Amino acid sequence: MGLARDPEKAAVLAALGIEIRTGDYFDYDSLKRAFAGVEKVLLVPTHAFTDRSTQHANVIAAAAEVGVKHLVYTPIIRKAGSAFELPQVTEPDAFTIKTLEASGLQSTILGHPPYIENFPFYIGADAFESGVRVPAGDGKVASAAREDLAEAQAVVLTDPGHEGKTYALHGAPAVSFSDLAQILSEIRGTAVHHVPLSDEAYLEHMVAGGLPGPAAEFALRWIHAINGGEWDDQPGDLERLLGRKPTTIAEFLRDYPAAA
Repeated sequence: MGLARDPEKAAVLAALGIEIRTGDYFDYDSLKRAFAGVEKVLLVPTHAFTDRSTQHANVIAAAAEVGVKHLVYTPIIRKAGSAFELPQVTEPDAFTIKTLEASGLQSTILGHPPYIENFPFYIGADAFESGVRVPAGDGKVASAAREDLAEAQAVVLTDPGHEGKTYALHGAPAVSFSDLAQILSEIRGTAVHHVPLSDEAYLEHMVAGGLPGPAAEFALRWIHAINGGEWDDQPGDLERLLGRKPTTIAEFLRDYPAAA
């Protein structure tokens, strides 16, 4: 069963036999109607800069009111004691987890690392030609593919025994931006260099490539966290849930259109 503000936009899922119910995170009554008879809810964070906290609180309260038994939430991973903050991301995540803990619902936290699919966003679409041009740093990131994360979420929703647990779904291996340049070199068969930039030069490079200024600044925040090692752990939770090795960034980039 799926939830959509506009069921017509979920027609592809409906065609597969999935029941689509109408609901809006800002419309509390619509959520109660949509959750009627539902035992488990997967709450994926809404888009940043859209008042996540209010929307997530509505989902949790509506689920609790109608008798949902288990809610699964997918925040960004943060290391214990980390000072890392990302506007409109980390604060709503912390709020949502506290709200969930106080709700009386059984819950599972599936922490997500940065998505592998986001790397073209961080390094720009022309990295094969111009190099991996990002601010200097030796930190590594154990990113994961969306498809692998979705599969792990399905496992947690369909298999018993995950209630009350917290998982950190890092991929493997962890790579630095220098490692990434080496991977791109191997894929293309020619040298792709890691070109360290200042923050200012990085923003100029990304804006010149067509990225809006605020989006470039948002990407820079992620790069600083990667360089600081925020997501370099590899606890193996994702592999255990999948029952196989997760997709590596090298495997993803080999199939990425820009690699052709």
